Amino acid sequence: MSVFLRSLGVAHPLIQAPMSGSNTPALVAAVSGAGALGSLGAGYLEPQALLDQAAQIRAATDRPFAINLFVLPDDFVVDEAQLAMTRRRLDALVACEGLDVRTEVPARWAPRFSDQLAALREARPAVASFAFDVLATAQVRELQASGIRVVGTATSVAEARAWADRGADAVCVQGAEAGGHRGTFLHAAEEAMVGLFALLPLAAAAVDIPVIAAGGIMGGRAMRAAELLGADASQLGTAFLACPESAAAEAWKRDLPQAQDHRVGTIYSFSGRAARGLNNRFVEAMQPFAGELPPYPILNALTAPLRRAAAAAGGGDLLSEWCGQAAALVRPMPAAALVRVLMDEYAAAGCTPA
Repeated sequence: MSVFLRSLGVAHPLIQAPMSGSNTPALVAAVSGAGALGSLGAGYLEPQALLDQAAQIRAATDRPFAINLFVLPDDFVVDEAQLAMTRRRLDALVACEGLDVRTEVPARWAPRFSDQLAALREARPAVASFAFDVLATAQVRELQASGIRVVGTATSVAEARAWADRGADAVCVQGAEAGGHRGTFLHAAEEAMVGLFALLPLAAAAVDIPVIAAGGIMGGRAMRAAELLGADASQLGTAFLACPESAAAEAWKRDLPQAQDHRVGTIYSFSGRAARGLNNRFVEAMQPFAGELPPYPILNALTAPLRRAAAAAGGGDLLSEWCGQAAALVRPMPAAALVRVLMDEYAAAGCTPA
């Protein structure tokens, strides 16, 4: 049984991964209401939207939940020549696909992290989790002083230690199998592609705070295996993508059960940051230019209109179909029912929840 989650009053050693852009307040509330810890991915949300969605969760459940943010600078340096070249290539691809949309330069490339963090403190979730970098010690302490537990994301032992040194309450170790964006911040992404079941015992031995396992876990038996290797709890994302409460595009949901393991890989060309998902026509078309594309969040903002148009058209080949390595094991069902199935499997594997 999870020491960390039990201290919050959460019954099950299960966390629903934040999945910014594809989860909803309804999904978070359903998971939390079923006895696990739901997580709101707020990385793309402006401060008021963060507060509004936190209020929607509270209106639907009185159970604890988490909010996740991406730790980013407030301002970004843009290479204008690179930007123009990327826009031309994206617009040419869109024209070939017959979609009536063009790239746009937004007023801001991403929400200001400092404003998001202030809104998170105001929202006061039970847990605040973070990816892409590490908070300052003072920021960790400010959140804890507000009654908010802090969880960092690590893709290596060194990153796990960095979060422990900053005073985090727990660290989520993200194995190479994990879907979506990599949380790497101390290494090049390709240097931190450690498999979960190798990284997990290494991290658990290196830090004295609870370790949460993430990456390719799709069922209760895998949760139990992670626990045996030192995990205090398991975080599952892809498993919840096909739930009706998920905001993932319908084409994306349809593609997951047919995902071939060798077609799930690390992709840079949608967002400018390493992320695991399905290799599709967009990925193949942009592969020759992968080294010339702008970094996150510039590229992520540029491809947003294309992804929205592709979703509206009902096709998955131009979507960022993020998923973990075992995506084909997804089980479409309501989120609360999935929590029950996962915990039944966990119990059958030899560890009955308290």
